Amino acid sequence: MTIQPTILDRFAAIVGEKNALTAAEDIAPYLIEQRDLYHGRAAMVLRPGSTEEVAQILKLATETGTPVVPQGGNTGLVGAQQPDESGRSIVLSLSRMNRIRSIDTAGNLATVEAGVVLKVLQDAAAEAGLLFPLSLGAEGSCQIGGNLSSNAGGTAVLAYGNTRELCLGLEVVLPTGEILDDLRYVKKDNTGYDLKDLFIGAEGTLGVITAAVMKLYPQPKGKGVAYAGLKSPADALKLLGIATEHAGPALTGFELMPRIGVEFTVRHVEGARDPLENPHEWYVLIDISSSRSSDDARAILETILTEAYEADLVQDAAIAESVAQEQMFWKMREEMSWAQKPEGGSIKHDISVPVASIPAFIEEAGRAVLEMIPGARIVCFGHMGDGNLHYNISQPVGADKEAFLARWSEVNHRVHTIVASYGGSISAEHGIGQLKREELRHFKSPVALALMKKIKSAFDPAGIMNPGKTL
Repeated sequence: MTIQPTILDRFAAIVGEKNALTAAEDIAPYLIEQRDLYHGRAAMVLRPGSTEEVAQILKLATETGTPVVPQGGNTGLVGAQQPDESGRSIVLSLSRMNRIRSIDTAGNLATVEAGVVLKVLQDAAAEAGLLFPLSLGAEGSCQIGGNLSSNAGGTAVLAYGNTRELCLGLEVVLPTGEILDDLRYVKKDNTGYDLKDLFIGAEGTLGVITAAVMKLYPQPKGKGVAYAGLKSPADALKLLGIATEHAGPALTGFELMPRIGVEFTVRHVEGARDPLENPHEWYVLIDISSSRSSDDARAILETILTEAYEADLVQDAAIAESVAQEQMFWKMREEMSWAQKPEGGSIKHDISVPVASIPAFIEEAGRAVLEMIPGARIVCFGHMGDGNLHYNISQPVGADKEAFLARWSEVNHRVHTIVASYGGSISAEHGIGQLKREELRHFKSPVALALMKKIKSAFDPAGIMNPGKTL
């Protein structure tokens, strides 16, 4: 069933002809995603320029039963921002709503529209002498609305929390067209339900986030980054304890990487090189942000590494001597996922387990994967400090890529079952979308699922908001 041309004309009239895209070549970029897993179709792409236009669009969508798929920078990894293949959906792009409405240097707050690119907010905060700490590989194109809708994580969660923890309030358009103005500017507000948390991480299934109040922080006076080689994840866990003890809140990153991931990165990423002279089974990147100076950050790193050497936890380490070297150290971690692509098919997991359980999980999951696919190359890396691991599995050398990828669901389920046995999560920071919808039904409790469905029904009884996602 297609949307009647007269209805499409009514939608187009809201945003103006040039912001209502219908030509196949204009719509195409909104229908693809970077993993090339989903290929949707849409009747139209609408690019509203204001909250009021979003409200008119959703009111008309509810009236006409037209599905709406909100989309930010289109950098999501689980298909949450893609329409289905029916061709009946309208993609609602928030990219034109990209104003930073205000930066409050006294309250350390920024009020931004949903289409503001993350890097733009980072730079605006820096110009004001402040820090917006959310940092992702896609920060040059992802948008704040999408970050909120997926509750994005990234490399600074250890110190600052997920996007949810960085948000004080939201402006949201409900499916009825009503505007919820919940743009709070105070950190203490106990006036009933905290409604913003229903929309953060909801992947556009309850309403459309159009603006947000985000927390800013003082800029660190100095940074220090170290790259260490170790024998095992168990040693890395002990090193994390030492780092936490000496650095406290100054510990802003603690990333775990395997030897095979480092080899892939050196092999395929231009300018990448192993910072250490000899190979090691595992590596850790430690990031310190000091409120005093770079010398202070370096002193903390030296104290951590000295104690770790004496405890025979670290085999070798290097402390970055310049900003360029810090960036190179981080590049080894940030490009690790991309570096798997030239190695063939990769079955991916975005999971979390309790930090103390990471070594045991890695050992148990490794046995299970190699039992299923002998020769599989496990690239387990990620944010050890907060328990979030990207448990990626590259195909065996010389294997058939399509046959390997055909086992995606089977392998996912086996790994997720192990994750669940440790009390972990099958989605740490990427969301559910289409990719993990069936897995959610298996691993989420029936009571929790029933509550989620009731919330969805209460907010969106017509079922127009991003149908087929999450639930």
